[in-house]
Amino acid sequence: MSFLHCACTRAHVEDSPKSATPYPRDIPYPPLVTKRVDERYMPAEMTGAGTCEGMINFETDPTYYELYTVIGKACGEASTITLGRHIPSGTHVAIRRTDLEKCPIDFNTLQSEAVLSHQLQHEKVLPLLCSFVFNHEMWSVTPMMAFGSCFDLLHAHFCGGLPEQAIAYVIRDILQALEYLHSRAIIHRSVRASHVLISANGRVCLGGLRTAYCMIREGQRFRCAYDYPSNCTRSLQWFAPEILEQNLSGYDTKSDIYSIGILSCELANGCAPYSDMTATQMLLEKVKGIKPVLCDSSTLPADLLSEVTQPAGEQRVQSEEGEKRHSAAKYASQRTFSRHFHNFVDICLEKDPRRRPSATILLGHPFLKSLKKKTSEVLPELLYPVSPLTNLGDLPKCDVTLEATTSQLENISIAEPWIF
Repeated sequence: MSFLHCACTRAHVEDSPKSATPYPRDIPYPPLVTKRVDERYMPAEMTGAGTCEGMINFETDPTYYELYTVIGKACGEASTITLGRHIPSGTHVAIRRTDLEKCPIDFNTLQSEAVLSHQLQHEKVLPLLCSFVFNHEMWSVTPMMAFGSCFDLLHAHFCGGLPEQAIAYVIRDILQALEYLHSRAIIHRSVRASHVLISANGRVCLGGLRTAYCMIREGQRFRCAYDYPSNCTRSLQWFAPEILEQNLSGYDTKSDIYSIGILSCELANGCAPYSDMTATQMLLEKVKGIKPVLCDSSTLPADLLSEVTQPAGEQRVQSEEGEKRHSAAKYASQRTFSRHFHNFVDICLEKDPRRRPSATILLGHPFLKSLKKKTSEVLPELLYPVSPLTNLGDLPKCDVTLEATTSQLENISIAEPWIF
């Protein structure tokens, strides 16, 4: 069953004008959710094979997809992200299967994400190829981003942070995605490393549209929003102060610019600001206007900097937590970010949203203006020695039919003993 069709059928039936002549039933109407995707908005590794006049049809039937290994979880462990292959075209895809019976997120929210994703077409926004419901799971098929997310890169390979030039290219592409969204009055509200994905050829895409909010309601564009996103506990660190305050002033697209500043610190420092604070402490810091900074030799406190530069024999014995802190501080003391990067983060993290520049203005900032090449030409080399996951043949396969049968058997309960 088509995922979008289940929600739209009722609206089409009730809102259709009454007519003496019914609609002809012999016309082969196309499926509602099968999406013909333009190659311009797809990673280069997904184009060429199995295309027809530059387009690929992604069917809303699980039998057209071959599943491989599970690479992650989402939606509070209710969603399983699996690598797969679109059998007719041989295209590698990522499939997010959400258990609708266990998912804590409202079904309407998942539906709105799918509808919005189908409406957007931009090379820097992760496209949704198709979505449908199979058994009790919602399948969302997207291009396979072979480098994974920036969150994966930080935790597996670049624990101390990405190189500054790599960060600049990533931030530039994400700002282009936000410029596109903001021009359509859409606030992303979840710009974070786990939603920044990189394909095998170095193309950067912004995903995570589940919490996006459109300021156009009933044909009218509002200047600010008052809606507070639900199920957003894990995104509080990236929220702008005006969203957390929930006052009568509301917030607008400038809240995403604050998230860009937090994302920049996350990519540079290896972890997001406020990670070691409670939600209350973090809220107080943001309300007071205290800005996070890039950790390098110019921002480390003097006492900490002198501690890490002491000879090995004079250093005190520390606990395990102290050792981690000392190691991170020592790594930060050995690098220095450019003044343009520091200024870029500083203006993004202004507490007053009126003092933050728009995404369009930020693209002309000296930190990004010096980038002359395309991201795909530079980023794969900057991420060396990390290599993208391109060969799925060596990965174990996943049997969807077997999973469904196992799930059904687990739910069988025998109320009375068998009598032979």
